[in-house]
Amino acid sequence: VDGHSRLIVANTGTPISGADAERIFDPFERLDERASHDGFGLGLTIVASIAVVHGGTATAVPRSDGGLSVTVTIPSFDSPGHRGL
Repeated sequence: VDGHSRLIVANTGTPISGADAERIFDPFERLDERASHDGFGLGLTIVASIAVVHGGTATAVPRSDGGLSVTVTIPSFDSPGHRGL
């Protein structure tokens, strides 16, 4: 779309506030009400970092029926904003 590639991943589950959706990209951040305590809270931090390195962004939006929608947008390979490695 408009010179960018976009990946959207959505899940279902407990409703999440907008403030929680913003902070989940912070290192070692996990939502308190989650039942599982596996992991270290780095997964989405790494996703966001990879997007930024490639000139893109990662955003998270709560879904109205619960869960979250995460969108990663990066410039397409042939677009002016692409940062090939």
